[in-house]
Amino acid sequence: MSISSRSENLARCRVLVVEDEYFLADDVAQALSAHGAEVVGPVGTLSEAEALARSRPLDVALLDINLRGELSYSVVDILRDRNVSVVFTTGYAETVIPASYAHVPIWQKSTEIDRQMDDLIALLREKCHLHRP
Repeated sequence: MSISSRSENLARCRVLVVEDEYFLADDVAQALSAHGAEVVGPVGTLSEAEALARSRPLDVALLDINLRGELSYSVVDILRDRNVSVVFTTGYAETVIPASYAHVPIWQKSTEIDRQMDDLIALLREKCHLHRP
């Protein structure tokens, strides 16, 4: 795929990135930007994530579940009330996620982000179009 066609995959898609691992957050944000997304964040604390979830126009949020010992489920609740799609980015197994959040898609973290990025972009593209007229 050419750079110009890749940059349009997520055009005008506003993606909140919530991740407390700096290098992973930066890699994800750069990859999303390269695909045309408007990245909000990244942020690495629960309080920052909640503030942005309440205040910014968003289409999709990528949420790490565990942010320095605090769980991000409250952010999911805020975003659900705003009709914003959420994807968990985690190393956790699906079995440890509470049943009330079982509907949230999961993107398993990996050090091989490039290999997984196409799958993530496809998922985000689908989520973003849910909110487009």
